[in-house]
Amino acid sequence: QVQLVESGGGAVQAGGSLRLSCAASGRTFSSYYMGWFRQAPGKEREFVAVISWSGRRTNYADSVKGRFTISRDNAKNTVFLQMNSLKPEDTAVYYCAADLAVITTMSTPGSWGQGTQVTVSS
Repeated sequence: QVQLVESGGGAVQAGGSLRLSCAASGRTFSSYYMGWFRQAPGKEREFVAVISWSGRRTNYADSVKGRFTISRDNAKNTVFLQMNSLKPEDTAVYYCAADLAVITTMSTPGSWGQGTQVTVSS
């Protein structure tokens, strides 16, 4: 497993942007699929985005396609989530996740960060 620490959350107005970062420990970061999930108050956790170990393949939830971009820097053991055109419904705690297996919309990855709060006001 890897240890994950998210940063970059905060409060922003609708239409604004935020960039989340997730720093991972461990020498095998480049072997892991990395994903972002989120959980809004009173709702179940949901898949947001995933990136393959090489960075060549990505997948997004329909609700964020065209607005969010996931990327990774294997040299720095870091994965990013660039969030543009934010909406109030994007308000949630965002979690970074890692797994050696493919992360899908139904996955429960083996490693999780502590989460970072994103609040979007109208």
